[in-house]
Amino acid sequence: MVKATGIVRKVDELGRIVIPVELRRTLGIEIGDPLEVYVDGSDILLRKYTPGCVFCGSIHQLIGNINHNLICYECAQTIGKMSQVATGRG
Repeated sequence: MVKATGIVRKVDELGRIVIPVELRRTLGIEIGDPLEVYVDGSDILLRKYTPGCVFCGSIHQLIGNINHNLICYECAQTIGKMSQVATGRG
């Protein structure tokens, strides 16, 4: 749900905007935290980045990683089944 804050900021000469400290505290955004940028029509949305499964994007039941890419339980199960079929063990 989008909620108006009444906060207006100008874009500086380098294309940056400042997110007020009160808003960062409320949302749990710390210095150095990655933010993901989305575009919805003419709107720009910022969301605190949460890495997800490299295959499906899920952020639930992340069980490990492959070459620094996270993988969820369901995708790991699917890959395991595919591997068994490919090697004739399934």
